[in-house]
Amino acid sequence: MRLGGYVLHRNNRDTLGAALQGLLAVCDDVVALDSLSDDGSVELARSLGARSISRAWEGYGAARAAAVEALGPCDYVLFLDSDEHLEPAAVQTLRAWRASGPREPLYRLPRRDWAELDGRRFRYRTEWRARLVRRDYALWRPEMIVHEALPRMHAPRLHAPIEHRFATSVQRRSQKEERYALLWALRAHAEGKRLKPALLQRPAHLVRDGILHGAFLRGGTDALRLAWAVAGYHAAKYRYLRALRAGAYPEMVRLYSEARYGELFERVREGRLS
Repeated sequence: MRLGGYVLHRNNRDTLGAALQGLLAVCDDVVALDSLSDDGSVELARSLGARSISRAWEGYGAARAAAVEALGPCDYVLFLDSDEHLEPAAVQTLRAWRASGPREPLYRLPRRDWAELDGRRFRYRTEWRARLVRRDYALWRPEMIVHEALPRMHAPRLHAPIEHRFATSVQRRSQKEERYALLWALRAHAEGKRLKPALLQRPAHLVRDGILHGAFLRGGTDALRLAWAVAGYHAAKYRYLRALRAGAYPEMVRLYSEARYGELFERVREGRLS
């Protein structure tokens, strides 16, 4: 059984090496898809033995599809983000999984989100994500502009934890969540997704992550501040969706409908939403 791996990156030299080393330890072929970085990330990827491919950023769906297309023949695909890595125990679990003759379309791995705030590091939460995908199911499309866009389906769990550098600043995390909320809403608007009450989303997710999933016990008030920022994403995405239904952001809607995703991301990064 052959396993391919990929990572998407831009200027991520500080974390890219660890992400690639984990993939290279378990995969037969590894692609680093570069979104026109200028910090030496390409040179780092090549020095470690990955194949580097560069293309302008047009969203996660287009980038993931390009990375899979660039891989050599393989039965399954394993993918990480550039701020994620695998510890040795996870690598060993993945090697044992390879030897077991897997057949399922997807396997979910635990992603452990780590916060590094004010000199303190703690595990914010653990979520199970489909990160091992049989190649015939690894079908991303350009309109899948946000993370984790594969269709939901039942998938067995494989305990090979992915360590994720989730947050080093509450403010930066909050700003990122706001950008992703708008991108999610644009796709949801195009697909006619059902609205939910925005006001209920933030307190519900604050309680879920901050209390029920134990973030407060591990990180104290820092964890609650982070949970409030993260929960803002779930309120913002339905707030944006309601505004789009009312005719707001017509230029953003047009760019999405015309599949001009590169321009769409550029506008979101720059805050030019009108």
